[in-house]
Amino acid sequence: MELIKHGLDILMHLNQYLSIWIQDYGIWIYGILFLIIFVETGLVVMPLLPGDSLLFAAGALAASEGSLNIAILIPLLMAAALLGDNTNYFIGRFFGQLIKSKQKILFLKRKHIEKTEAYYAKYGGKTVIIARFVPIVRTVAPFVAGAGSMQYRKYIVNCIIGAILWVGGVTLLGYFLGKHPFVQNNFEVVIFGIIGISLLPILVEVIRAKMNKKLP
Repeated sequence: MELIKHGLDILMHLNQYLSIWIQDYGIWIYGILFLIIFVETGLVVMPLLPGDSLLFAAGALAASEGSLNIAILIPLLMAAALLGDNTNYFIGRFFGQLIKSKQKILFLKRKHIEKTEAYYAKYGGKTVIIARFVPIVRTVAPFVAGAGSMQYRKYIVNCIIGAILWVGGVTLLGYFLGKHPFVQNNFEVVIFGIIGISLLPILVEVIRAKMNKKLP
């Protein structure tokens, strides 16, 4: 419980913690940010890291304090996201058949992989792009793409587009809004808003699934 409370405190005051980390670690903060984004997108067992919030906070600090260089930050974190997604894809390709042969391994269920495969088949590679903006899904989607039947050539094109839009879009949003007094004085409200918007697709899908179950 204490660990959860501490994690929530970091999430809600990410700008303050990030500012402290920059003071403590100096230029190594770029490596730390790279590692966080890589782990969230690259390791399917770590889906709860605050990717969106971190990108926004880093962009905001780059604008308000100048302690981060936006010209370094964006390409670096795009590379982290791409490396993470590709790692996850090939892990999925390696372990996919094992999971399909069982009902469940850890929190990964065979029916979830099969459902996501059907979603890929219906909506194509744009699913990879959309998944970038949804917490948890962006961690699981590359794994499922690898475990399923999506060809790597198709996957990598959409993966690159998704990384550019996600990292570039969210970081620049923080950069351009970071100097605004409302954002500086109500950062936790902004973070709640980002989390709420990013979780909206999951909420819609859950409600839709429950409604479909009730239909005769």
